[in-house]
Amino acid sequence: MNLSVGIITHNEERDLPRTLEAVKDIADEIIIVDNESNDDTIEIARSYGAKVYSEDWKGFGDQKNSVIDKCSGRWILLIDADEEISPELRESIKKEISLPNNPNKVFKINFLSICFGKKIHYGGWSNFYRVRLFERGSGKYDNMQVHENFITTAPIGKIREQILHHTYRDLDEYLDKFNKYTTKSAEQYYQGGKKKSVLGIYFSSYFRFIKTYFIQFGFLDGYEGFLLSKLGATTILLKYSKLRELYRK
Repeated sequence: MNLSVGIITHNEERDLPRTLEAVKDIADEIIIVDNESNDDTIEIARSYGAKVYSEDWKGFGDQKNSVIDKCSGRWILLIDADEEISPELRESIKKEISLPNNPNKVFKINFLSICFGKKIHYGGWSNFYRVRLFERGSGKYDNMQVHENFITTAPIGKIREQILHHTYRDLDEYLDKFNKYTTKSAEQYYQGGKKKSVLGIYFSSYFRFIKTYFIQFGFLDGYEGFLLSKLGATTILLKYSKLRELYRK
């Protein structure tokens, strides 16, 4: 078996069909670890022939490691349920995993974000690389609740063809995830003993807007670029404000 595709899920009935449709022709197996979905996620996954395992939530890092442990392919493509493999990337993956002696055992793949129905090219939302493809046994994720990192000592290559990241369909979805994300981030910071002064919170939030909107050319994405830059600054403000509340309890 050459390629296993792994995904963690929780109520992904809207995005999962698009994700699975894009990988069905290159996957020798599809492994899904689901966390208490109460929509049609599991039924959709099984309709594509996926092996589905239901497990309690362990945090992003440990949940992804659980997927890795269940994959039997020589190569593993580990993607999120809202990520779509572009046709060009599909061909690049087939090429890389077919090499008998590929010098790279881990690959970072280029990202293009789609937010509020628009491709977002600037502001740090696209043209960055994340590990998504790797040879089995070449590494695992740390145990962080959020912002998990792939830990490896293996040679790392880059694939410039894109993963299309369907981030937020509308503002309501953004705000719903925004609240959950800032809470988890604050809890993680608290557990690590991290603190931030009131002045530090102010300048961090202010600089976030300056960085994404001006330095990273977010203004070139029009209104959506402005909105995302403002929301990014608000994210900084809220997660550190929640951290301060934790220390006051």
